[in-house]
Amino acid sequence: MELPFSKWHGTGNDFILVDDRQGQLPADASALARKLCHRHFGIGSDGLILLQKPMAAGTDYHMEFMNPDGSRSFCGNGSRCAFAFRSKLTGDRSPARFSASDGIHAACWADGAVEVSMRDVEAIERIGADMDLLGTGSPHLVIWVEDPAAVDVVAEARKHRYGARFAREGVNVNFVRWYNGRVEMRTYERGVEAETLSCGTGVTAAALSAMARGHVNGACAVQTPGGTLLVRAAAKGGGFTGVVLRGPVEEVYTGAITVAP
Repeated sequence: MELPFSKWHGTGNDFILVDDRQGQLPADASALARKLCHRHFGIGSDGLILLQKPMAAGTDYHMEFMNPDGSRSFCGNGSRCAFAFRSKLTGDRSPARFSASDGIHAACWADGAVEVSMRDVEAIERIGADMDLLGTGSPHLVIWVEDPAAVDVVAEARKHRYGARFAREGVNVNFVRWYNGRVEMRTYERGVEAETLSCGTGVTAAALSAMARGHVNGACAVQTPGGTLLVRAAAKGGGFTGVVLRGPVEEVYTGAITVAP
């Protein structure tokens, strides 16, 4: 069949978006994700996103996100792109609520950027002096280094991602520093198994780690190789609530691809 799609990116984190509100695609689209996301034999992207009909009471749509290896998780930048994609399809730019793999989220336009609410973080696990582990819709290891630009990201990240503790479920690995009043970071994403230009859940994890370590309170700017995002949150006990991720989105192009039935 011929499958229409739209390609979007949020600070360089790129996604294939498909309007599946009529439910024409198979329930298990993992094989399709592996095919379409391949950068040599497919369209190429950091993930496949299906915009689907509402699946939870009080929501406007469901976002199904799949990594290039077909695995599922929540995606912060992907969810921002999905909201913008829906806005373009429907002509509706009002705030919306949507479900995803980790629960219910809210999204809205804000001065040309897109904001999404992120899950509360109940606690941050401190691993040694320079590492924090937390879940922001996907598990993230935040490693504080002297300069992320000097890190061999793939080689160093895989020591943790495939280490004894994380090999089975996987973990995203972020190398960060506090510099000029903001976080600078680079990210290795599980499921992609490579460095990406940006990662919304990783940006959120890095910002909350910076807040927990006393670098900043309330709001934190995060510079990724693909651009700058903003995270807002309020400290609550050993964790955070009211977490919001904000950043730009852009449609790259639209097209159609023929896929086997």
